Amino acid sequence: MIELEKEQDFKNLIKEGLVLVDFNAVWCGPCRNFKPILIEFAKEHKEIKVISIDVDSYENLSREYGVMSIPNIKLFKDGNLIKETVGFMPKDELEEFVK
Repeated sequence: MIELEKEQDFKNLIKEGLVLVDFNAVWCGPCRNFKPILIEFAKEHKEIKVISIDVDSYENLSREYGVMSIPNIKLFKDGNLIKETVGFMPKDELEEFVK
C-alpha cells in the first residue's frame, strides 16, 4: 500500500491500471479498522495499486474528489474514476467492489 507523500504525485500514481484510493484520517475509527483490511488486500492483489490519502494532509485532493465522509474509497482505471463508496467494509465486500 502506498501512503501518498506528495500531492503532485497523485495524478501520476492513478494514470495506469486499476488503482484503489482510500481517503482517510488518523482520528477516524472506521478508517483505522479498515486499514488492516486494505493492507491485506494490497498484498493479495499486486495487480491493483492501493493508495492511502490522509484528508487532513491533502485537503485540496479531498475537495477535488468530493470527499465529504470517510473512509471514502474510490476506484480508478487508467486515471478515470469508475466507482466510489463511503464507509467501512469487510474484506469480502471490498473484493466485490473492485470487480
